[in-house]
Amino acid sequence: MTKELADLLARAEGVLARLETLLPGPAAAPDWDAALAFRWQRRHGRAELRPVRAPHRITLADIQDVDEQKARIDRNTRHFLAGRRANNVLLTGARGTGKSSLVKALLTEYAARGLRLIEVDKTNLVNLPEIVELVAGRPERFILFCDDLSFEEGEDAYKALKSVLDGSVSAMSDNVLIYATSNRRHLMPEYHDENLQTRHVDGELHPGEAVEEKISLSERFGLWISFYPFSQDEYLDIAAHWLRSFGASADEIAAARQEALQWALMRGSRSGRVAWQFARDHAGRLQDDAR
Repeated sequence: MTKELADLLARAEGVLARLETLLPGPAAAPDWDAALAFRWQRRHGRAELRPVRAPHRITLADIQDVDEQKARIDRNTRHFLAGRRANNVLLTGARGTGKSSLVKALLTEYAARGLRLIEVDKTNLVNLPEIVELVAGRPERFILFCDDLSFEEGEDAYKALKSVLDGSVSAMSDNVLIYATSNRRHLMPEYHDENLQTRHVDGELHPGEAVEEKISLSERFGLWISFYPFSQDEYLDIAAHWLRSFGASADEIAAARQEALQWALMRGSRSGRVAWQFARDHAGRLQDDAR
């Protein structure tokens, strides 16, 4: 080897060594005792689990008029905490009906039994294998929470989630489940022309390939929980619950009924979220009047 070639190789090795110091390494484990909930974030090319110091402290009792849905996800979570068989969960349906709140309430209910929550944004779903590896072997039980999940055609995150749920060579750790919420049943937009691809074979209905692809992801969630728009009475029940929790008397709650309906009419929705927003506004005005 000539001296010039040796010098060139030495300089190249030096450059590579400096580049390695700039490349993001694997995420370090956080202080697990610092919080009950964590958020996976990527900054300046480096990923980390950041503690959520003040998680939303909603309880299961605060979530009204979805008793069947509440019972199903609660049972699945208790099985998970007990080390029994449990499913990944997809919560779908009308907006503002308590899908996200239910998942947060589970943390409030079961944190003392070792439940922890890790929020993962859709853009970071490609990092799911890294997150699963990071928590593997921990004594806690982790719910990876993907809120308001939906995909467009060809997104990498779609394939990453699909692989982790069911299609990866390596199995997901026993102390991890994925709970996702979405307004779309199959997590992706559905178009009219896809129905034209459906065909009949010997009396059986066969969806087109595009439809099959969309169904294949949602089917990887073992438990589907559907939420529906609230009736007027259910909406008023929820508004009354929150007014009561904010200190309103029975007479004040009864007097607020018509105003609660007008509030929903202006918002164009009778969701639980709208009921909560009305109750906060009305309770604030009651406090003003009491001064």
